[in-house]
Amino acid sequence: MPKSTVTIDHALGKDEALNRLKGMLDQVKQSYGSQVSDLQENWTDNGGNFSFKAMGMKISGDLLVSDNRVEIDAEFPWAAKPFQGTIETTIRERAERLLS
Repeated sequence: MPKSTVTIDHALGKDEALNRLKGMLDQVKQSYGSQVSDLQENWTDNGGNFSFKAMGMKISGDLLVSDNRVEIDAEFPWAAKPFQGTIETTIRERAERLLS
């Protein structure tokens, strides 16, 4: 499966960044409605993991949150490889909005 890593710097501190990121997947669901299903997320003190289906394709990943950086690693099926750039851009834009 193809993988993507998106790293975003922030100045919020770990706890605030984590709190803001917890709403990111709900925003994706609201924005894309019926195209997104089976949304799951699990959170820890330092990040979490997520999975969902977009247009029937499973996307999953992990988030690692530190005092000044967030790293998001995502895996998606080969069928979504042509959309890798769009996936990375969407993840980056949404996370940057939440962390600014």
